[in-house]
Amino acid sequence: MNLAISNRKAVERGLTSGAMTRVSGEAAFTLMEVLMASGVGLMALLVIMLLSLYSSRSFAAIANYVDMDERSQRALDKMSREIRQCHRLVSYSPTSITIEDKNSNPVRFIYDPEARNLVRVAAGVTTTNLTECDSLKFSNYQGTIRSNTFDAYDERYVTNSRLIQVTWTCSRSILGAKMNTESVQSAKIVIRNN
Repeated sequence: MNLAISNRKAVERGLTSGAMTRVSGEAAFTLMEVLMASGVGLMALLVIMLLSLYSSRSFAAIANYVDMDERSQRALDKMSREIRQCHRLVSYSPTSITIEDKNSNPVRFIYDPEARNLVRVAAGVTTTNLTECDSLKFSNYQGTIRSNTFDAYDERYVTNSRLIQVTWTCSRSILGAKMNTESVQSAKIVIRNN
């Protein structure tokens, strides 16, 4: 009965049964429209996923860099305080130095490239000052500065050294891949107590 009433209303409006089917058929999507809409939707979803992946890697890199820089600065502060207050430099190599503290006790700073760390050895106690260190180099100089430069003269006798330069590079992996998040520190430290 309801079908007859709707057909009568359609006839009164001037629609035939063929026109009625066409009007109701135009409300659906064609296969091509569905494919195009899903393709555009997938492209938008892919762009959003790539953007979030890139952003998460960038935020992780920034957090790693800040953490490594803080650790490097802390290690440099501790080491430079001891070197400034030491009595003298006892032995030197590009990867280790030995200083005498003000009580004439030896203190060694040793870089281990295999373990990628810098350790401090004093009175038989070994403490790690720096980790994740890719390279480290010590240099020793006289206290005399070359004219018209900021460089000092190289020291031939270790015990006469008045200036120690230390330079290191640290890096870390982000999400399993080694990224270019490195922290480079370099300082020239003057031995004051002499």
